Amino acid sequence: MRRYAFAVVLAVLAASSASAQDMGRGGAGQDIRAQLSPRRFTTLSSELAAKVDRITVKDGERFKDGQALVSLDCHVQRAQLEEARATMVAAEKTYSVNRRLHEMNAGGALEAEVAAAEVAKNRAKINAGAAVVSKCNVAAPFPGRVVEIKVHDHQFVQAGQVMLEILDDSVLEVEFLAPSRWLSWLKPGLGFQIAIDETGRSYPAKVARLGAKVDPLSQSVKVVAEVTGTFPELLAGMSGRVLLTPP
Repeated sequence: MRRYAFAVVLAVLAASSASAQDMGRGGAGQDIRAQLSPRRFTTLSSELAAKVDRITVKDGERFKDGQALVSLDCHVQRAQLEEARATMVAAEKTYSVNRRLHEMNAGGALEAEVAAAEVAKNRAKINAGAAVVSKCNVAAPFPGRVVEIKVHDHQFVQAGQVMLEILDDSVLEVEFLAPSRWLSWLKPGLGFQIAIDETGRSYPAKVARLGAKVDPLSQSVKVVAEVTGTFPELLAGMSGRVLLTPP
């Protein structure tokens, strides 16, 4: 009985020693999971209450920087802008006549000042109308792909309503949590491999930046890396294992 108890104690001590050695090596045997995420991701909303005239892209389709993705029906807003411009022409003529009369002492200064104020007021209306019309076309803020289209052609949307979800997958980032004890050697620029579950392949990556804070409970730090190279089969949201062995 004593021999059996002594053998159990030895086994426990041996396992504890092996675990301590593995911890001292920085957790080389740990299975660290990671996920691919896009460099930029956003939702595009309507800034006007208007009807959708045309959606120029489809789900999953690529687009260029500045490309018009959604066109809104802005006939009323454009007509109001044209009206403001026409009023501006009349105001400028009135101001020109009143200023000339004032210079010839045939008119009062008040009339010229009022006419100048009308010009300034109409210029402000033109600027406001042009700003509204500029929002009739929703352009892409960066090159990328369409994640999901939330509206349809000829649908009336409210100001602030989400119309598109888009992402920039030109550079895919790798996000994972690493043991905080790795900070002694884990630095930006360090290269490693990531094995992606969905493709069954490994890809090169490079550490881009480290988190600004260590989680005291899990004793881990966030690591953001970038996939180096172009691999069309990779998509944001894929996950896998970080093949990173401590030195």
